[in-house]
Amino acid sequence: MAAGCVIGVDLGGTKLLAGVVDRDLNVHHRVLRHSRDGTTAEALLDALVDAVREAREAADADVRAVGFGIPSLVDRRTGVAATTVHLPLHDLPFRDVMAERLGLPVVVDNDANAAMLAEHRHGAARGTHTAALLTLGTGIGGGIVVDGRVVHGAHGGAGEWGHMVVDIDGPQCSCGNAGCLEMFVSGSALGRGGLRVARGAPESGLGRALASGREVTGMLVTELAHDGDQAARDVVALMGTYLGIGLGNIVNILNPEVVAIGGAVVAAGDLLLEPARRVLAERALAPSRDQVRVVPTRFGDASGMIGAALLAMDLLDDPAAAAEAA
Repeated sequence: MAAGCVIGVDLGGTKLLAGVVDRDLNVHHRVLRHSRDGTTAEALLDALVDAVREAREAADADVRAVGFGIPSLVDRRTGVAATTVHLPLHDLPFRDVMAERLGLPVVVDNDANAAMLAEHRHGAARGTHTAALLTLGTGIGGGIVVDGRVVHGAHGGAGEWGHMVVDIDGPQCSCGNAGCLEMFVSGSALGRGGLRVARGAPESGLGRALASGREVTGMLVTELAHDGDQAARDVVALMGTYLGIGLGNIVNILNPEVVAIGGAVVAAGDLLLEPARRVLAERALAPSRDQVRVVPTRFGDASGMIGAALLAMDLLDDPAAAAEAA
């Protein structure tokens, strides 16, 4: 039996990843599930409970606490999920509900804040005083470190990079605004761009995939881009351009030492990041643009899960200070 472990849970717009994690950050068992449109709050909570129980039983671990990273504005003092763009979690006393259902101490924070915590303590932003993080998935999650601590803002809403407006005449976002960055830079946006190009260029790899009945998703666009399909590469490069615009704004506002890019979309690698770095260099102010490093996250798509586990460890080590989560 693995002793003294915690469970970290990363809940995204379409993904749920839970893992049993020990003090050395070894992951003893993972549970990966994908959510579907139309999920109710009760069904979502049931799925979280089932994933935690499955991970605990499969790892045969002495689990002491559970940390959750959820895509919500979270009141860390009360553990209430105030608002959530992509999931039906609104004004829900998430921490208390999950603690009661699991029979374990629970801590909760925004999923990107959890990912930022993992990357700052042990990953791509380790040793920095000022850093930013973007997780590119269904939407965009964001995290900030200043003076070595995760920044939450007055009401838990700091770092919502995905909802900076980059095109005032752009498409409507799920948040109700128009032209938000995540409408141009996310797994969903990559799929939409790929479908548009597939329909306009039937001779391309994307077009042939569509004609064969395959669903054009962000994952497919990334796969074909790595395989050399120029149409897919152009879609990824355009996303990189928009990402660079967002990064330029972040660098001008925050002047970070590092911007870490994570989430499933980062699988595109330098096909995405090189255009982003180029646009950043063109648009951000010197000397910040010359000194910042734009790098993939160390933990990849698991940053949020590892960060949630770290929150749970903090809760065990110092319950009174755990709300600081930094």
